[in-house]
Amino acid sequence: MAAPSLLELATFYVGETLCGIDILNIQEINNHTEITPVHGSDNWVKGVINLRGRILTVMDMGLRLGLLPVKDSRTLVVGYEDEHLGLLVGEIEEVVIADSLKIEPPPPNLNGAQGRFFKGVFKTDTKLIALLDLKTILET
Repeated sequence: MAAPSLLELATFYVGETLCGIDILNIQEINNHTEITPVHGSDNWVKGVINLRGRILTVMDMGLRLGLLPVKDSRTLVVGYEDEHLGLLVGEIEEVVIADSLKIEPPPPNLNGAQGRFFKGVFKTDTKLIALLDLKTILET
């Protein structure tokens, strides 16, 4: 088990931005789910999926972050508090162990993405990982 100040981050790309989410918030990665469009919803709501009898909203994280739509997408099924949803993201990377004491505040934007959707950034020797703030992402 990781030390108290360590986080395990699942990392993935949204456009050119390498993002991370605490692995404890991820329920599964789904590559082949049929998404049913929801008319009249925000442009970043791709639609809904039926995941083993449970209907989940799916967000295009590219559009949600103010970027281009995600291409070659995977659906991350995430849970935050009592809410579950799907996040369309690009290429899935690796799990990175991050020291929470070394997470820095996010800049106003990251590769064009709106900084308000991030709770911090973590620097490895070779990468900058933007930590998504699920609470802010879920707000409409």
